[in-house]
Amino acid sequence: MEEITIYTDGACSGNPGPGGWGAILMYKDNKKEISGGKKDTTNNVMELTAVIEALKLLKYPCKVNLYSDSAYVVNAFVQKWIFGWQKNNWKTADKKDVKNKELWQELVRLTKIHNVTFIKVKGHANNEYNNRCDELARKAIKEL
Repeated sequence: MEEITIYTDGACSGNPGPGGWGAILMYKDNKKEISGGKKDTTNNVMELTAVIEALKLLKYPCKVNLYSDSAYVVNAFVQKWIFGWQKNNWKTADKKDVKNKELWQELVRLTKIHNVTFIKVKGHANNEYNNRCDELARKAIKEL
């Protein structure tokens, strides 16, 4: 199974407000940058969208090391919230609807295709790739 490294980030100008996302996919010596945006969205939607759009580009099942500064995205898998939400018919522990359910469902579908390891990185620290994803996301907002 091929091993891919992906960095993702989402940003919002106001929350909700115009948002953007960016991702970098790295395989051997190849690097691909992608980004996009939405006029009226939230930071969490952009964080999820970055991960989904990056995984959707993979043409066959891969081993993925996915780096994100979003505790929301990383902890849903690392702390296994996602499994509880699914078991409880997409309700949180306090019986509220899980926000962004459709995006979470798409992400779960993609993690069944790929062997994804979610890794939390510190946001706005000196991580070259995380900083680049942040730039891509912010640039996407300006281009809306």
